[in-house]
Amino acid sequence: MYLDKKVVVVLPAYNAEKTLTQTWEEIPFDIVDELILCDDASRDGTFELAQKLGIHHVIRHPSNMGYGANQKTLYDKALEIGADIVIMLHPDYQYTPKLIPSMVNIIAQGLFPVVLGSRILGKGALAGGMPYYKYVFNRFLTLTQNFLIRYKLSEYHTGYRAFDRQVLESIAYRKNSNDFVFDNQMLSQIIYKGFHIAEITCPTKYFEEASSINFRRSTVYGLGVLKVSVTHLMNKLGWIRSDIYQ
Repeated sequence: MYLDKKVVVVLPAYNAEKTLTQTWEEIPFDIVDELILCDDASRDGTFELAQKLGIHHVIRHPSNMGYGANQKTLYDKALEIGADIVIMLHPDYQYTPKLIPSMVNIIAQGLFPVVLGSRILGKGALAGGMPYYKYVFNRFLTLTQNFLIRYKLSEYHTGYRAFDRQVLESIAYRKNSNDFVFDNQMLSQIIYKGFHIAEITCPTKYFEEASSINFRRSTVYGLGVLKVSVTHLMNKLGWIRSDIYQ
């Protein structure tokens, strides 16, 4: 508990056996009440390792359903067990769990209901080994999104996020894609609903075991992101009504 808030960390896992222990060892259990890991039908020993580590709730999809579907399962479970603050942390050790206390404090103090760990604030992205084409891609997409959505973030593509329970209960995240564009749809929904977002500088690490999508999937993701932003704008202008903003 932190300031009488139940803190739950959710881990969307896929082939994370090599990095899960490192991630788990850095989680601040003095403020984190429970962990939930969802294994999206990994081909390695992620599920068994999670059980061995004693993670409180370990869920396994019977088949690979996608990154977005993984998060839907995790958020549903977090709400079910009474989480007040939910932190989504990738178990590939690309983001350090040492920032969890800072992210939790911002929400628990009532300053912001959403906190993102930004790789772009400062010089963390390139210094941490982000491929240059991904950095350029990130900057272009974020600039375009800020213009279309009428908001200002340093990046929309971080996988390190913390939410107040009210946010998850207020947005239709279950209607989002089961693929990687889920993250962007979620931020679009949050902004559309009028929630404010804080960002903190987050160091990041790119290495062989860290999860990453290839150039082709990055391109598909980029086109999906642009579609989300255009859809957001058209809904704001009243030109269309998309059910993800209900």
